[in-house]
Amino acid sequence: MPVSVPGRRAGPVTALAPAVCQHVGVTMSETSPRLPDACASGRAPAPLRIGPLVVPTPVELAPMAGVTNASFRRLCREMAEAALPESLRPSCPGPLPTPDGGLQAPAGLYVTEMVTTRALVERNERTLAMVRTDPAERVRSIQLYGVDPTTVGAAVRILVEEDLADHIDLNFGCPVPKVTRKGGGAALPWKRDLLAAILTEAVRASEAAVRAVGRARQVPVTMKMRLGIDEEHETFLDAARAAENAGIAAVALHARSARQHYSGQARWEEIARLKEATDLPVLGNGDVWLGDDAVRMMEATGCDGVVVGRGCQGRPWLFADIVAAMHGSPMRTRPDLDAVIEVIRRHGRMLAEEMGEDRGVRDLRKHVGWYLKGYPVGGAARADLMGIRSLDELDAGLARMRSRLPEVVDYPGDIVEGPRGRAGSPKTPRLPDGWLDSPTLDAAHREMLSQAESDVSGG
Repeated sequence: MPVSVPGRRAGPVTALAPAVCQHVGVTMSETSPRLPDACASGRAPAPLRIGPLVVPTPVELAPMAGVTNASFRRLCREMAEAALPESLRPSCPGPLPTPDGGLQAPAGLYVTEMVTTRALVERNERTLAMVRTDPAERVRSIQLYGVDPTTVGAAVRILVEEDLADHIDLNFGCPVPKVTRKGGGAALPWKRDLLAAILTEAVRASEAAVRAVGRARQVPVTMKMRLGIDEEHETFLDAARAAENAGIAAVALHARSARQHYSGQARWEEIARLKEATDLPVLGNGDVWLGDDAVRMMEATGCDGVVVGRGCQGRPWLFADIVAAMHGSPMRTRPDLDAVIEVIRRHGRMLAEEMGEDRGVRDLRKHVGWYLKGYPVGGAARADLMGIRSLDELDAGLARMRSRLPEVVDYPGDIVEGPRGRAGSPKTPRLPDGWLDSPTLDAAHREMLSQAESDVSGG
């Protein structure tokens, strides 16, 4: 089916989501965007169902190394929940059981940074810290990266038996050379037998662990993937069939190949192909920069939900806009500089509470650059803020920056509503020698895969 890539754009408004009013004193405002009929009529999408999980607003924060820690997940979720219709807005933090024993995530799923199964099984201290989630989270979603069925199964058992997760996602979409050159990430689905073995073992391990410890509900396993290695070596349709056979609960597709990395446009028409080819819930990923893009993707492809990655870097309020758009509200978030400054300050304090002031402030630096994209603050102010070492220095640096600018610095518009982060250009995927010779795993590649989880984010 023909699918159009998102057009531009909604009209400008000011301020931030009501969620954040309690923290930064700003609100959403109304605009008149060009919305698909379903959204404009106020009809919400069907809730996404992943095993016992019910997601009335079918959006997911993609795992991003060094970004989606507990503080950022909380910031995104709080803003999203404040934009919910009153009937869906939670009144208290923490899990929200459904009448049939499931769990509800009214404003979407917010997934941890990817961790390696080997590091988890070896009880790596940093990895264990990364899978300890915020008690206020609605659904504890953990993403695993692994290349060995036995190790993946052992990691899944840890998460289930030790009650660390309500949802486990498996990563087969990473295009980073240090991962693909060892046969992992987006390279792995080419080996159909290995992929099937990993998926089957992960589901089996989750179900067995639930029975072993008597957990009240199943812990569904999902997978994220890309189109394939390149245009001549697509894997996503075969991978979806393997997922369905293994009992995977849902699949997410980043509609780019490993060769594309993050360049060019996501091929939404391939999300539509996947939806037509499988009975599993399908989430689409790629080029969702605004709330209305999420609605357009679902309308154009028929997918059951959307996954958001780079679009929310420096823009956690994107989830408020997606919630509003999906539920037919005209409210959108277009913050002026003062509103953004308050979010930066709050984000810094959340990070300091999570990981200590020194580490938290260092972690914030990259976010500051994203937050200020498009605002005319000047290179000197940006450089000044990149050197902050404490919350006091953060406050002082923001004050200096603000004092040099006009009284009102409005939302900059389209300049901040497109691609964020490093898009780059297409890159020939780094693969093990002979990897594409056969879709089944040979002895040499099996031995090589034993080293594939070393030097990968998450341990």
